[in-house]
Amino acid sequence: MTSVARKKKVCRLAIDGHSLRVEDVYRVAHSPSQVSLTREALEEVKSSRGKVEKILESKEVVYGITTGFGKFKDIYIEPDDARKLQKNFLLSHAAGVGPCFSAPIVRAITLLRANALAKGFSGIRPAVLKLLLSLIENDIHPLIPEQGSVGASGDLAPLAHLALALIGEGESEVGGKIVKSKAALKKADLAPVVLEAKEGLALTNGTQVMTAIGALVIYEAELLARTADLIAAMSLEAMLGTDAAFDEDIHRVRPHPGQLASALNLRALLEDSEIVESHSECDMVQDAYSIRCIPQVHGASRQAIQHVRQVLEIEMNSATDNPLVFEDKILSGGNFHGQPVALAMDYASIAIAELANISERRTERLVNPYLSNGLPAFLTRNGGLNSGFMIAQYTAAALVSENKSLAHPASVDSIPTSANQEDHVSMGTIAARKARSILENLKKVLSIELLCALQALDLRTGENQGKNATAFAPEGIETRGKKPGVGVRAAYRKARKTLPHLDRDRLIHEEIAAATRLIDSGELIEAAEEAVGKLA
Repeated sequence: MTSVARKKKVCRLAIDGHSLRVEDVYRVAHSPSQVSLTREALEEVKSSRGKVEKILESKEVVYGITTGFGKFKDIYIEPDDARKLQKNFLLSHAAGVGPCFSAPIVRAITLLRANALAKGFSGIRPAVLKLLLSLIENDIHPLIPEQGSVGASGDLAPLAHLALALIGEGESEVGGKIVKSKAALKKADLAPVVLEAKEGLALTNGTQVMTAIGALVIYEAELLARTADLIAAMSLEAMLGTDAAFDEDIHRVRPHPGQLASALNLRALLEDSEIVESHSECDMVQDAYSIRCIPQVHGASRQAIQHVRQVLEIEMNSATDNPLVFEDKILSGGNFHGQPVALAMDYASIAIAELANISERRTERLVNPYLSNGLPAFLTRNGGLNSGFMIAQYTAAALVSENKSLAHPASVDSIPTSANQEDHVSMGTIAARKARSILENLKKVLSIELLCALQALDLRTGENQGKNATAFAPEGIETRGKKPGVGVRAAYRKARKTLPHLDRDRLIHEEIAAATRLIDSGELIEAAEEAVGKLA
């Protein structure tokens, strides 16, 4: 979404299992990357494997090491069958269906699984972990179907598809082509491994799929929250709204951090606005909530998104295996359960959906002649012959309605699995996938508001319409030639380089797609920040 993705610089990262951040995940997902283990992490991994080897030598009964899995927990597996068990485990658990995750998501999943193993509580051999990291460096992306995880015991099915590549099974995407994983490894001068006891379970028992999707969603959601502030400021100017509702004194007495940040952004973006000044003495006292309450609504979403980031960063630096190998004991527990991520991603879905919800309401006000303070219906000069942005608002309404369905929490559902041994599951991966869909819808809803706000600013000021074009404004207010605020002005100029004024009906689908690409690039925010400084 940002210059990180555009510049394609090589990302070099050393992981230790403790200090990964959302930004790291995004960079590795979208950039050529070389990921290695720190020296300390390598020693912890070696030590952990040593403990597993001692268990095997003693033939002690320990779940996941010398037993079967799930309901087969009570069946002892002879050490001589350990290798067969690991391969069978992956083949049987790779039961995913549906479309496959994109390469960036697969890269994020691979990084997070490696980081969890790097903590040194999993009993995996360093060679297996290094091969996992080699997939990232060599752009080998195992095909991982999106559907099939219930979020406990972790993301078993999708992580099994990831692990298949390490043993030369399954298929992978390399350079845009689908090939057998064994061939992909060979092309990169890598050899498949033969998994030993505990390693199949170590590779698959965790929450890394839901967490990876969540990390990429939250990174973009944070940027879209700032973009929403920017586009909302454009809409406010176009509808002749007031900036009085963003006065610092108002927000200081209700000091939610997200609200304070959004109000601060709006003040910066609207600074020195000639349009706002042109109607400062008008009779209108208050704007509609979708304008007046931007900081309160956007700010609440911002705080929810920030909370989700905190949950995800704890999770991505956690040991989520079962069993876990400690200094003097091996314990079976439930760290694989995705409930923390499931609840967080459901919260994220609601927060992101609300940014789209209020954006569509601003779009409606822009195109509705009864609500826009004198703008022509559907923002077109020749209404009837031209429909302008009439149906674009329909599209925004459809996307917002779809988001409302998608925002229904996945985490309130649970279906028992493994013969009722696993009798409560999180559905966390479903929650994360739904949040990703809502995020994509938000981009399009904001794109439609952006197009309408740009068009309305032109109609308000007479820009981009010829010398004799009418400047639409209520009686007694002169807006012709007036400039918007410093930040809005910079973003407007950037947008108009690729999004021309709609002087007559054109294929609106292409207009929306172009606006979405501009938002997705991050260039709109960059232009505003060059003018006003870093937005909160």
